[in-house]
Amino acid sequence: MTTVSVRDVAQHAGVSVGTVSNVMNHPDKVAAATVVRVRAAIEELGFIRNDAARQLRVGRSKTIGLVVLDVRNPFFTDVARGAEDAAADAGLAVTLGNSDESTARESTYLDLFEEQRVHGILISPYADITPRLHSLRSRGIPVVLVDRTSEDASFSSVSVDDIAGGTLAAEHLLAQGRRRIAFVGGPFAIRQVADRLEGARRAVAAHPGATLEVVEIGGLTVLEGRAAGTALAARPPAERPDAVFAANDLVSMGLLQALMMQGSRVEVPGEMALIGYDDIDFASAAVVPLSSIRQPSALIGATAVQLLLDEAADPDIAPRQVEFQPELVVRESTR
Repeated sequence: MTTVSVRDVAQHAGVSVGTVSNVMNHPDKVAAATVVRVRAAIEELGFIRNDAARQLRVGRSKTIGLVVLDVRNPFFTDVARGAEDAAADAGLAVTLGNSDESTARESTYLDLFEEQRVHGILISPYADITPRLHSLRSRGIPVVLVDRTSEDASFSSVSVDDIAGGTLAAEHLLAQGRRRIAFVGGPFAIRQVADRLEGARRAVAAHPGATLEVVEIGGLTVLEGRAAGTALAARPPAERPDAVFAANDLVSMGLLQALMMQGSRVEVPGEMALIGYDDIDFASAAVVPLSSIRQPSALIGATAVQLLLDEAADPDIAPRQVEFQPELVVRESTR
């Protein structure tokens, strides 16, 4: 792909390179009509400003942009660490963007990374932004999906089989004799959450007499888990689930806090077994150590960087989908 330069803009607008520079940096020094003409040329040519002249020459910086759903989630912290280590080995740096499960913030980071002409973008999308990602790639910026598969296989991706993970979690609870299972998670626009629920549904459907209740929450946070736990604990004992599968470990920790803080304490795992997802460090350190579904978080980040580097070196390389298998980690919360 041919990169549009400042010189191209100047020629299109019929001005000097210095005038284009002034329009971008000191428009007050340029006649208003000229500013309008230069900005129109920038728009027509699709010129993307870059902060460094060296980057203008090479067309790509030594930075990788990484956009995650929630930087407060230690899972994504570990993914970022794995990506950072792999990038450093290649002489690159990683700039982290937290979408906070917001499409607007996600779009802002993508715009910023495009303007900076990053070496490539790693992203765990909040929703389906396939057209936007195709646009980035058409401008010479490779994109790799992280913790999410590419539905049409048009992008390389690194993920974990979350349907298998959900199945593992529910089957473990069923093997402990639990029959009234609740899935606590949301929003379901997040593909990972939907897949984990689907896996749980498949496991429960294979066990006649078992039921699966879906408790939708507004986000994958400790606070949302605590609110759900408070509501479950307030039910009469006969109406409570005897096991809960939380969509991630932060939700699981919130649930555990609520269940233990109630006046009529709900015993975990005696009255209610509890399992989470991600196996973050805090899971094993909880008052009641939490069972969880482990993902190779750092390896996900490192693998995504390697796929990105391969695509940056050869834009014609076929997209690749790498999918890791999850692992059940059993602790006291389900024993």
